[in-house]
Amino acid sequence: MNALLSDWTTAFSLPPFAQIADADFGPAFDVALAEARANIAAITASTDPADFANTIDALEQAEALLDRVSGVFYNLSGADSNEAREALMRDLAPKMSAFSSEVTNNKALFARIENLWQARDDLGLNDEQMRVLTLYRRMFVRSGALLEGAEAARLTEVKSHLAVLGTQFSQNLLAEERGWFMALSDADLVGLPDFVIAAARAAGAERDMQGAVVTLNRSLIVPFLQFSPRRGLRQRAYEAWVARGANGNAHDNRAIAAETLALRQERAKLLGYASFADFKLEPEMAKTPSAVRDLLMRVWEPAKRTAEADAAVLEAMLHADGIEGPLEAWDWRYYSEKRRQAEHDLDEAALKPYLSLDAMLAAQFDCANRLFGLEFREIDGPFYHGDVRGWEVTRKGAHVAVFLGDYFARGSKRSGAWCSAMRSQKKLGGDVRPIVVNVCNFAKGEPCLLSYDDARTLFHEFGHALHQMLSDVTYGFISGTSVARDFVELPSQLYEHWLEVPQVLEKHARHWQTGEPMPKDMLERLLAAGTYDQGFATVEFVSSAMVDLEFHAGPAPADPIQKQAEVLEWLGMPRAIRMRHATPQFAHVFTGDGYSSGYYSYMWSEVMDADAFAAFEEAGDAFDPEVAARLERFILSAGGSQDAEALYLKFRGKMPGVEALLKGRGLLDAA
Repeated sequence: MNALLSDWTTAFSLPPFAQIADADFGPAFDVALAEARANIAAITASTDPADFANTIDALEQAEALLDRVSGVFYNLSGADSNEAREALMRDLAPKMSAFSSEVTNNKALFARIENLWQARDDLGLNDEQMRVLTLYRRMFVRSGALLEGAEAARLTEVKSHLAVLGTQFSQNLLAEERGWFMALSDADLVGLPDFVIAAARAAGAERDMQGAVVTLNRSLIVPFLQFSPRRGLRQRAYEAWVARGANGNAHDNRAIAAETLALRQERAKLLGYASFADFKLEPEMAKTPSAVRDLLMRVWEPAKRTAEADAAVLEAMLHADGIEGPLEAWDWRYYSEKRRQAEHDLDEAALKPYLSLDAMLAAQFDCANRLFGLEFREIDGPFYHGDVRGWEVTRKGAHVAVFLGDYFARGSKRSGAWCSAMRSQKKLGGDVRPIVVNVCNFAKGEPCLLSYDDARTLFHEFGHALHQMLSDVTYGFISGTSVARDFVELPSQLYEHWLEVPQVLEKHARHWQTGEPMPKDMLERLLAAGTYDQGFATVEFVSSAMVDLEFHAGPAPADPIQKQAEVLEWLGMPRAIRMRHATPQFAHVFTGDGYSSGYYSYMWSEVMDADAFAAFEEAGDAFDPEVAARLERFILSAGGSQDAEALYLKFRGKMPGVEALLKGRGLLDAA
């Protein structure tokens, strides 16, 4: 019996992970796709006039089994991949794309939707139904429903091949990250803090090696670059890190990036847009490439000035160490950490014992309880991996969601951090409560000790999780994070602010061994250093966002690496800082369309998150119940039920300017 196709009698209807074999997925997808096709055929075969129930409601429920199987498989393929899952991913990419095109190219189905659209004012629809109808029609039109003949067929081919390329890009990057490591001798460990040594030994043990190694996982390589006094090792590790996907081997992503950009341009032209960026940005808050470029450049200039001033200080420190020549990219983090210790008396090695993973989990849960009344009870698995932990989320005794946390780096997991839903909230067809997953790549330890940036990542992803868990809509199509791309980061970036609330750290930042709270002077120094090195962080982000935009805002470049270089030269990129994500490893942009022309969205949302948290500050309480209630009602529970700008205006009453962002990053004086 295929467990994916049977009724799930597990607690909370969780997937029965222990009963699911990799061999089950292929047949389950075949059955689920056949069922979805049959359901859609039944909609179009109906002789009854189109109405909302027999068309939109029916379409919403047509892919229920496919959604269930996909929810399990695609979560596992990102967080716990293996050869069988990677092979199936490659096989599924064109199949799933073909099915999607088959639906949106279905003329009979679109005709029913169009009939509803033309008669929309006479259908007696409520606001949510009107929004869902609007979004469905827009999705079909943007997917090519108005195209005919050869153009429609070509668009289907283009989308199918883009899906294949995105899977190849992702798997190449995972292979690069999994395949490289640098062994460290005992002498190489001298000068490294205990937590870095422990993480390096754990990474070696994962590879069945006796000693310590550095890998390309961000949670290990970044602290190595911060603390290793051996410049040659820093250079070797850094150059391997930034060369991912560009090593001239079977996993090289440069040709994939070029082909992807060319196909995206063709897709946009087929749909009548001047560029892919024009197409992609139309439904977002930004609307146009020029609006994105304007935002990025308003932030770029003060960030660059700050970064160049910082570079001069760090280069002087390099020279004081007797090293000639300019400051290099593999030097920045090392000397910046030294400067932070000198100027803020803040040593990350001394700080981390107060930021254990367990303590920070307690902090994020406590903030959610104080803001929204949520309670978290840890539950037993089995889950899809032994590292995964689970919690039942309730409010006033009522079940809200299941939350899963998968926090440790491993070779089977792609890099980065993300939030996904194995099951999304909806009310159509019954009250469906979500299963939400946070995935991170922290260095495993006993206990796991986080950097402050790691703790911020934890809070960030939990902000996304709250958006999913508190969703309160009827239609899954607009549930949770199904919002404009440049709005989706608002809840996550906003939640980071509660990590900076002194009373939160006073309560939860406790030494993992003694239980003693973080010393008050250390806490004050930590918060005072909140904008430290923001010139560097902003430059590496904005440069990536600008390259992404310029890739898509004009003709597709034949050589994306050359185009990347041209954009960085035009920006005047400081020589000792690189893009946060160079093209061959830019997974946000090239593993799918999600953030293509949209990497800027983190910064667009940051303009709002700084202003949104100010609403709590203006109320005089970071946990003000009235502001929290507005936040839940108009942002976290609303999903995509209204236009993003309308939702924000209902929460805040006005739209913010870029000044709030610059102030939050400590860049206002340089503006």
